[in-house]
Amino acid sequence: MSGTRTPGSGSASSTLPPELVAKLKEVTATTALGDSVPYGTACDCTPYPQLVSADVAHAAGHRVRITNAAVAGSESGDVLAQVEHDAPLIGRLERSQAVTVEVGANDVAHSAACATDVACYEQRLPEISSNLTAIVARIHELTDGRRVAVVLLDYWSVWLGGQYAAGQGQAYVEAATAVTTSVNDTIRAIAHSTGSLSVDLRTAFRGPDDTWDETHLLAPDGDHPNAAGHQRIAEAAAQEVIAAQ
Repeated sequence: MSGTRTPGSGSASSTLPPELVAKLKEVTATTALGDSVPYGTACDCTPYPQLVSADVAHAAGHRVRITNAAVAGSESGDVLAQVEHDAPLIGRLERSQAVTVEVGANDVAHSAACATDVACYEQRLPEISSNLTAIVARIHELTDGRRVAVVLLDYWSVWLGGQYAAGQGQAYVEAATAVTTSVNDTIRAIAHSTGSLSVDLRTAFRGPDDTWDETHLLAPDGDHPNAAGHQRIAEAAAQEVIAAQ
């Protein structure tokens, strides 16, 4: 999904603070990669990649082209294949000044085979790490050394969240917490090692002490963010970029 946001178009309220907009004057194209979260599954709303780009266009007063290349169900290997072989996407990446990546949850999707065995899911972590590292490297290769902001986003939960998780029982909640921690630690480690920005969505959804109930930010499937959740993600991404400037 792609399109051009012109000044004055997009959401009515601004996600991005003025100080961030001032720093993004040169951004004319952004690309979003990942799974069903950036794609916008189940929210019946504008997903967060479009929210951010629309607000840049509105507040900064110039066109910003957003390519949302996220695909529901994608694992990290699928995104790597996209950036290596999808010619139209490669062309968009070559012209982008900012790229967001959110992937990894489907690599460790809850299964009957692993049930609540955390170690069973953690066997996939090296593959997630390898694929994410390759994705970021490929983005930099395609932008040919010019400055591009790569932003890696993690998860509030890689399985069901809030009261939806609680309804599955305590063993499920504890396993979801442990697997999410492992995936998020992997994403943050890759961000650090590659000089990318990292957005902490667990804190954004569940608070600094991991005790908030994020149910109100989730769609009825309990797995994906609703409109308020996408707004929260966009705000968290903006704050992280500001802090890095």
